[in-house]
Amino acid sequence: MAQNLRAKVPETDTLIIHDQNRDVVRKFKEEVGIAAAGAGAEGKAKGIEVAESPREVAEKSNVIITVLPEPSHVTSVFGNILHPRLPPISSEPFSAETDRLFIDCSTIDPTTSTEIANAVHSSSAGRFVDAPMSGGVVGARAGTLTFMLGCPTHNGNGNGKLAARVSPILELMGAKIVHMGESGMGLAGKLANNYLLAISNIATAEAMNLGRKLGLDSTKLAELINGSSGACWSSMVNNPVKGISPGAPAGMDFDGGFGVGLMKKDLGLVMKAAGEKGAALELAGTAQHVYEEVEEAEKGKDFSVVYRWLEGRSQNGSGARIR
Repeated sequence: MAQNLRAKVPETDTLIIHDQNRDVVRKFKEEVGIAAAGAGAEGKAKGIEVAESPREVAEKSNVIITVLPEPSHVTSVFGNILHPRLPPISSEPFSAETDRLFIDCSTIDPTTSTEIANAVHSSSAGRFVDAPMSGGVVGARAGTLTFMLGCPTHNGNGNGKLAARVSPILELMGAKIVHMGESGMGLAGKLANNYLLAISNIATAEAMNLGRKLGLDSTKLAELINGSSGACWSSMVNNPVKGISPGAPAGMDFDGGFGVGLMKKDLGLVMKAAGEKGAALELAGTAQHVYEEVEEAEKGKDFSVVYRWLEGRSQNGSGARIR
């Protein structure tokens, strides 16, 4: 994502980055051709600067994009950014076109996101939108992500123009932006999507494992599924059988991709939101149990590693649970 931003924003703009993981910063600097010793003059010549804190990023930027794993992380980062009160970035009146803009692409619960949005707006720090994304590591690298945007649309204080300002920024990193509605609605859409993904990933792994046990060639089975009514992202783009989906984590020992722990976390957010709204989820508990067991056995791997976990259960005779 950061590389796509640097490649597509005007050369006169500066990309200011911060990550608590120093290895991630070092790797990014190597990828863009900055000496590992530091950003310094070399980094500034390439329009890249490394900040020491989220607060420093916010102080120096008019657009701030955050991507964090957990609700607590997002709350902590914005606590660092908003206290003490941020200085204004210009002397112009408060407006949707010129205010400091916060775009949070984290997958968290809508309630926490709305609370943070209210804190940003009430402190006059700027404008806040939620814009979680879908497409995984492959989509992030290719710039083909889908963003689900939640932002104010009522006309007070220029909010009616906010989506028009945000969309071109997201287009630098993705191929599709869907405006889902008011603040928090981007995350509502993301949770519904990821619930379906959590289930279809398990179902794809079970179907591919079942076909293998029945004596089917996995390549032929995938061709059948992907040309029939069972086709889905998990079968087409992220198939758990090695060699079927080019570039999928299955071909790299399930490294990279979307960690099984993150899927377990997202499913927990889904179940929490569903409980708050009284939405029935008949398969959620079973799926959560599967991801808990898979994370214990395959910690850090892409969530499609469910397939290898099922293979192991089938081989030792513990997997023949039919419900």
